[in-house]
Amino acid sequence: MAHEQVIAYTCQQVTTFFPGMEAAALERVIATHWDTAMARLQRCIDQVKMWPQGQFNHLNSSQYCQYLYFLSNTIWREDRSEEALGVATRLFLLNKALNGIDLFYEIDLPEVFFIGHSVGIVLAKATYGSHLVLYQNSTVGKNHGVAPVLGDGVILYPNSAIVGRCRIGDNTAVSQGTGVINRDTPGDCMVFAGTAGALAIKPSKRLLIADFFRL
Repeated sequence: MAHEQVIAYTCQQVTTFFPGMEAAALERVIATHWDTAMARLQRCIDQVKMWPQGQFNHLNSSQYCQYLYFLSNTIWREDRSEEALGVATRLFLLNKALNGIDLFYEIDLPEVFFIGHSVGIVLAKATYGSHLVLYQNSTVGKNHGVAPVLGDGVILYPNSAIVGRCRIGDNTAVSQGTGVINRDTPGDCMVFAGTAGALAIKPSKRLLIADFFRL
């Protein structure tokens, strides 16, 4: 699909779900920031092993989810006008409606990340390292206003969470159903739910993010 068609497709979705903004203004803002957003998206796509390089498929829900994030975030980075923020807000809400993800446009995700399944993901304004992997129902959240710091190569498997005053070391994988709350991890490890709320941390035998990314 040509980029003009993708822009029109996105605008039609926005106006269907969230009417009230002039169509010409919506299209103008998106078109203005399109090239920058798509360059960011394409760099990310090209690093993901399962996705063909140099291609964007608007019917791939994970790619489209990441597209809506990059587009809204790029608009917010480059233009803080009321009109532009109105567009960024609508794109954020569209992503939430279509993909079930709570990913506000002000959140600073890394330039390379991968969303396996977006449904139920909730992300706070935390610090995110590169080559992040997120699966369904994973959460990164604040506790008493304190947000986690995630290193590079962090993987959140389904139903996992990182909350509060956490420093998550590089190449930490949080296993399914495990919550890391106000705890640090050393890196190069797998984290499992232990007994009585404790965590079991085991060294990784290999670099897990190599399964996801072209490193």
